[in-house]
Amino acid sequence: MKKKIAIIGAGIAGLTLANLIKKNSENEFMLYEKQESLSLEEGYGIQLSSNSTKILNLIGFNKIENEKIFHPSGVDFYNIQNKKICSLDLTQFNTKENKYTTLQRSTLIEFLKDEVYTQHLRFGKKIKEVSELKGKVLIKFDDNTNDLVDLVIGADGIFSNTRSFFEKKKNEPKFKKAIAVRTILKTKPELEINEEKISLMMGKNCHIVIYPLNKSKELNFVCIIRDKKYDPDNIKSLVSRVVAQNSNLEKAFKGDLKSWPLYFTPQILPSSNSKVFYIGDAFNGFLPTLAQGAGQSIESAYELFNLIEEDKEDIQNAYFQERSKRAKIVRRRSNINFFAFHFSSSIFQVIRNFFMKFLVKRKKFINSYLGTVYKN
Repeated sequence: MKKKIAIIGAGIAGLTLANLIKKNSENEFMLYEKQESLSLEEGYGIQLSSNSTKILNLIGFNKIENEKIFHPSGVDFYNIQNKKICSLDLTQFNTKENKYTTLQRSTLIEFLKDEVYTQHLRFGKKIKEVSELKGKVLIKFDDNTNDLVDLVIGADGIFSNTRSFFEKKKNEPKFKKAIAVRTILKTKPELEINEEKISLMMGKNCHIVIYPLNKSKELNFVCIIRDKKYDPDNIKSLVSRVVAQNSNLEKAFKGDLKSWPLYFTPQILPSSNSKVFYIGDAFNGFLPTLAQGAGQSIESAYELFNLIEEDKEDIQNAYFQERSKRAKIVRRRSNINFFAFHFSSSIFQVIRNFFMKFLVKRKKFINSYLGTVYKN
């Protein structure tokens, strides 16, 4: 039976679901965004493994302008002094059509918005009240408009406003006591790295990820630093701890720095309403240490889309079981990486590096640790 769907939040998850419905379904939908516009400024980079590019290719991502994306061939691991430890081949997870891809988030948003921007996207929409009416959900917005729908999809991020209206049990995100600092490097930093690959440098209570965003070789530079509190006015002092471990990093931190605190969702909770679903970070917020934030947003949208199209009787339970199982795998590996990347003890660093050299050569381990995530 044809359904009317309200998608709350025009981020990667919401826009992916909107595109899937627009191009592959007869269901009606409207996408509601609380901001007044989509941010299409040059922003931070994202990594998309083959599990997510495979889904995006179903809605035309393989036709995106080639100059705007990059396909890194692998990951090079270094210590913070820029001494290489080992390498991981990413091409082993690629197919001819679906490849590990890096790009700017704004490039992906630009692509996703094109099909839905005019007819299916409404800005300045913040939920004021929700209620049930004749087996449907009535959503009232604070601009005095409303919508009566069959399904509500919360895609409004880790601090989901949608959840606050439908869930009595709170699942407040927790601060990981770590800060992310980002900039975009227009030229190669004073480091011995391969610009065709992702470079990951591990230091005392910090790690750095550098990777190309496009064919122009602009580099996304992100540093994750452990700290007990987030003070945006104290970023220079925070960065100085990293530079003290390698003075060659100083120039990389001279650009326009953006920072934000890292949060994660402590529990994976089902929706208490059979007509309300959560996708992307609204379902579960991950740490960035497996680079699966965008990928899992895309995956969750695809999983829910398929279940809606199949019109299963117990769709809520089917979605939660499938999504939570997947989320637990990604969360577990993200937490392991976060722990391993930040050893402060030099002895532990030596032990970690030894095992990394050993494990990256073990195909069975790599297929178990990463293959289960990258190949969906």
